[in-house]
Amino acid sequence: MAINLLFIRFQYMGKRLFVAILAVLMFCVAYAEEVAFQTNAPMIVNASEAFRVEFALNAKPDDRSFEAPSFEGFDVLAGPSVSHGSSVQIINGSMTKSYNYTISYVLQASSAGEHKIGVAKIGVDGKSYSTQVTPIEVRSGGDDSGAGDSPQSSQQQEQSLEQRAAGQIAKDDLMLRVNVSRSSVYKGEAVRATLKLYSRVNVIGSEGAKLPSFDGFWSQQLEAEQGPFRETLNGKVYDAYNLGEYILYPQQSGKLTIEPAKITIIAQMFVRNNRPRNSFFDNTHDIYNLRREVVSPAVTIDVKPFPAGAPQSFTGAVGKYTMEAHISLTEMAANSAANIDLKISGTGNIGFVQEPKITLPATFELYDVKSTEQIRTTAAGSSGFRRFEYPFIARAEGDYTIAPIEFTYFSPESRQYVTLTSESFAVTITPDKSSPASSPTVTTIVGKQDVRLLGSDIRFIKLTRPNLHAVVAPLVFSPLYFVIVVAMLLLSVVLYFVIGKRIRDSHNTALVKGRRANKVAVQRFRAAERYMREQNRHAFYEEMLRALWGYISDRFNIPVADLTKETIREELTRRGAVDQAKDIISIISLCEEAQYSPVESATMNEIYGRGIDIVSKIESVVKK
Repeated sequence: MAINLLFIRFQYMGKRLFVAILAVLMFCVAYAEEVAFQTNAPMIVNASEAFRVEFALNAKPDDRSFEAPSFEGFDVLAGPSVSHGSSVQIINGSMTKSYNYTISYVLQASSAGEHKIGVAKIGVDGKSYSTQVTPIEVRSGGDDSGAGDSPQSSQQQEQSLEQRAAGQIAKDDLMLRVNVSRSSVYKGEAVRATLKLYSRVNVIGSEGAKLPSFDGFWSQQLEAEQGPFRETLNGKVYDAYNLGEYILYPQQSGKLTIEPAKITIIAQMFVRNNRPRNSFFDNTHDIYNLRREVVSPAVTIDVKPFPAGAPQSFTGAVGKYTMEAHISLTEMAANSAANIDLKISGTGNIGFVQEPKITLPATFELYDVKSTEQIRTTAAGSSGFRRFEYPFIARAEGDYTIAPIEFTYFSPESRQYVTLTSESFAVTITPDKSSPASSPTVTTIVGKQDVRLLGSDIRFIKLTRPNLHAVVAPLVFSPLYFVIVVAMLLLSVVLYFVIGKRIRDSHNTALVKGRRANKVAVQRFRAAERYMREQNRHAFYEEMLRALWGYISDRFNIPVADLTKETIREELTRRGAVDQAKDIISIISLCEEAQYSPVESATMNEIYGRGIDIVSKIESVVKK
């Protein structure tokens, strides 16, 4: 009995020790992400509107290290208020800890126009971090474009939902531009082109994209952060998205035009409805997904030709380069092989650099030049090196001099040609002692291929009749052969029916979308859960709305443009899911209210749980 009690006591102490060690590891674990400090603020506000500005940090700051920015042009109504939280994740034995620290202000603009939130600073572990300057466009009270609560006229009530949604987007609220780093270059000089979308509305997707054609250019796409980024264009503040970034090298001179790009943007609009408002929680706005095609203007680049008087060693290289040349042997026997190694390094159109010509003595035989390269392309252009190896064989003894190698490139900075010259190489060729005088060395080369051993590579041919016989019995017409043929025929029949069924199912768009509706919803719920852990309210509710609206659209094959709460109610009621229809509409309404209301009627955790539960219930009730 005493032994059992002692064992239980040790077991209990072991559990407590494990919990203590786990707690220490949780607090000692390093951050899984780099420190980021950024400003979150609305893009457009009214002069009389109070709005919130947040400075978000993903690490624990040093005490009293926060320096508030200059709020010139704004009145501080409240703040600073501080909120913070942390979370720990253990995935596959790997533990990560995240920390959220937010400082909030409530501001009000004193006048209309473009204002800026200045740079805020904060310290983390003795290192200072700063935010970027954030522009905010302040409109006068009358520039709300009908988004307020003023009564609608009878003419507005008669307009369709699409017309009212389209009326809320100004011509310059969605713009597509191809921005180039320079509009006048030399042939072969790098140009950076960025396809960028400027938006002042809530963009939820796109379709039918037609990228610009780069006729006359050699193009290479770069990896670039998509955004959005806060930018000011023509005096207005936009969310800018990078749709593509390219490095272009013009291959001909003259006026080269980058043809327009085209894309259809899906913007989510909140349109005031015509239904009476019976209570505070009644939603007076409907969501409409409006499609708007945007086209970028054509961009013309003036490509200047190279100046006259180019040296013979110029082959089209443009940029800034250096050259190194080495020879493997300066003294060797006749009929021996050696090589000259030439390395050209620099920045420019280095991928188009050709091997420079080399002049060897008459008794030297040059073979195929081998090249290797290491090139890295960034937004600044291409940089790296190209290495050329010139293999050769010296046939006659004596002292020789290999002339210097010349390489010429054009420098756009100085607008002139620059010639790089290597040193000359003195080579001594001694007699070939390995070849006896009685057996002369074969010196005739048929085709300049890889260097081969000469004089000893001839072998005798066997003249007697060969005695060949089969080692194993042939497979053709054997019993195994017929078994394999029958098996392949049966397999072909099975594959015919299986592939045919899959092709028919893939043509059924409604069936495919219905099958993947639950999977897509789960992926969006996971994204919403991540935002919930980060305490990012706006992103969480936006992702929950995308998950719920997208699930209904895919599950019941309803186009996104025709999707409304009334459509959801009618579709689920028709399928016998009356209670589920009320629940999902209620959850959507709560998300819409919480997304734009400073006061939450339900916690994010509660809404997240209800969203997952309602999708599961609909899946169990609606079988087809």
